[in-house]
Amino acid sequence: MARPAEPAVPKTVYRVEGLSCANCAKTFEQNVKRLPGVRDAAVHFAASKLTVYGEATVEELEEAGKFEQLKIFPEHAGRHAAARSVPFCRKQARLIAAGLLTALGYVSLVAGEFPVLAPLLFGAAMLAGGLPLFRAGLMNLARLRFDMKTLMTVAVIGAAAIGEWAEGAVVVLLFAASEALERFSMERARRSIRSLMDLAPKEAVVRRDGREMSVPADEVAVGDTVIVKPGQKIAVDGVVTGGGGLVNQSAVTGEAMPVCKKEGDDVFAGTLNVDGLLEIRVTRKAEDSTIAKIIHLVEEAQAGRAPAQAFVDTFAKYYTPAVIALAFLVAVVPPLAADASWSRWVYLGLSVLVVGCPCALVISTPVSIVSAIGSAARNGVLIKGGLHLEKLGAVKAVAFDKTGTLTKGTPVVTDIVVFRDETDTGALLAAIAALENRASHPLAAAIVAKAGEAGAAWDALRVERFESVTGKGVRGLVQGTPYVVGSPSWLAEQCHPGLSDEQLALAEELQRDGKTVIAAATDRDVLALVAFKDELRASAAVAVSGLRELGIRHTVLLTGDNRTAAEAIRREAGLSEAQADLLPEAKWQAVRTLQSRFGDVAMVGDGINDAPALAAASVGIAMGASGTDVALETADIALMGDDLTRLPYSIRLSRKTLAVIRENIAFSLAVKLLALLLVIPGWLTLWIAIASDMGATLIVTLNALRLARVEAPAARAAA
Repeated sequence: MARPAEPAVPKTVYRVEGLSCANCAKTFEQNVKRLPGVRDAAVHFAASKLTVYGEATVEELEEAGKFEQLKIFPEHAGRHAAARSVPFCRKQARLIAAGLLTALGYVSLVAGEFPVLAPLLFGAAMLAGGLPLFRAGLMNLARLRFDMKTLMTVAVIGAAAIGEWAEGAVVVLLFAASEALERFSMERARRSIRSLMDLAPKEAVVRRDGREMSVPADEVAVGDTVIVKPGQKIAVDGVVTGGGGLVNQSAVTGEAMPVCKKEGDDVFAGTLNVDGLLEIRVTRKAEDSTIAKIIHLVEEAQAGRAPAQAFVDTFAKYYTPAVIALAFLVAVVPPLAADASWSRWVYLGLSVLVVGCPCALVISTPVSIVSAIGSAARNGVLIKGGLHLEKLGAVKAVAFDKTGTLTKGTPVVTDIVVFRDETDTGALLAAIAALENRASHPLAAAIVAKAGEAGAAWDALRVERFESVTGKGVRGLVQGTPYVVGSPSWLAEQCHPGLSDEQLALAEELQRDGKTVIAAATDRDVLALVAFKDELRASAAVAVSGLRELGIRHTVLLTGDNRTAAEAIRREAGLSEAQADLLPEAKWQAVRTLQSRFGDVAMVGDGINDAPALAAASVGIAMGASGTDVALETADIALMGDDLTRLPYSIRLSRKTLAVIRENIAFSLAVKLLALLLVIPGWLTLWIAIASDMGATLIVTLNALRLARVEAPAARAAA
């Protein structure tokens, strides 16, 4: 008997307010997983989001985050904007109170008239600024979980126990200030991503039952007609069905210049209608729009952890117990071995605990990753995780698909070579277009477009006995005259005597230039050759040159097209190698071979046939605007504006990010080492320890935030 299917586990996404510590995020995640109705949970520190699989109330979730005073609210509740508007004094009330009490304590200490007052003021400062710290630290201590709050709590309590009330208060004050700065820095990094949410308007003007009405964007249905006036933002993804004009879509694609939109063109939510009235048929709901997908993928990107982050996490796991052991030895060994002062060496041991806190080390990687991913998103590059960002910087070779990637993907007529002087080129073009209009391949569309440009009245011609032969050409009667249009080899079979040697040589010469050639003939004579070319993107050669400047010398074209066309595109784009006549499996194998030769390889593609190669590559990169859904889902990175110059920019950003991470790790470890060396002459104090820890945390955070300001060069026309 078949087992009944298990019911689907509900999934709910929440925003988390107050999450500033990567270790706290792990603790919160574990606490949520222990809740009775929760099957699983995932906390994304960089996005400050919680995903719960199962059922739990907001109250239960906030109880799980009580150690950090976390506030939880549903993802789309709009609570986040309100959270940012809390007055500074109210938000930092504990820090301000601790600062004032500490200052009063020092005034009382200097005055010296009331000796008992100073310890009371310092103790009150500790409680005012450190109550959440002590609560979390003691809870962790009871569970033998040694994080930075545990270490800080032990240090402050120890300072009070040996009578160092003033320094204990300073430790709490500086730690509270450090946390406030850290929270501000992380929130600023997150805000660069969340600002994308404000791009799409909250309302749209919809035409229903002949009336235009304003409705919330979330209520716009697929198939609705949306009206967008000049100067307004587009609220949903759709297709232009009426009107036209320039649309600034830099927010989604990264293109610097507005793009002309006409009937049949796609438009994206969050883009700006510069001029002209647009009527748009909605193709996606607001929550499924391109901008919504970008926001979702960017926020989830931190889930794919970079190797540097994994190293830091592993290092911190062993580092923290080692610091505790060292602090214990500093506090105990000198008094026992050399009859030194217990109070002096216990104090130094407490200072070692404080200086050993790994907060700067732990935050160095995630804040760098989220800053870089946010910067890339604003410049039209969607990077799906820290792992892919880091891998991109290590790429040694780049493989490109041809059609739709290096080229525009839309062939145009470049040459019409007529063989008889008496032939009317316009009339011949009209006859060919009348036949080709009944076919569906891209070359047919190019001929019809060319006839339209030339003013040839093809649509007035009568076509009879039309036949399309797949992969070869078309034939039929046009105004009673039999015509055959197709590949030169097929025409040799259909038309006696076929192409002459001179005509074949001309066709081969055009093919060597990377052009596709067809011939047109009647049943008695070959009339003309028509050449097409899928033009190289304006950004292709610039991108390849940029890769060369970055030291990536091997760039290869992988295409299913013929060898002649592939070589022509290779030369025009400046690539180092071309491999032609490749089926999807052969492209996959070619990427594997490149990896065995060069190591990490990036693959850039746009079609379904590129998906296996994109998946096999060390980094798969899809053309975001022209790419298929399969390619976009398979790829690790998407170039949203189809601008290949974003590829060198992305590699530079990756390398800069890795350099910043290395700088941050080295700096945080060096600061701690220097502070620990002060133990030898006995110069290390609690306030020096906390100042060095806070200073290191602040500096590595500010250093990482520089990545948010990395700008791409001005976008080039991708069309």
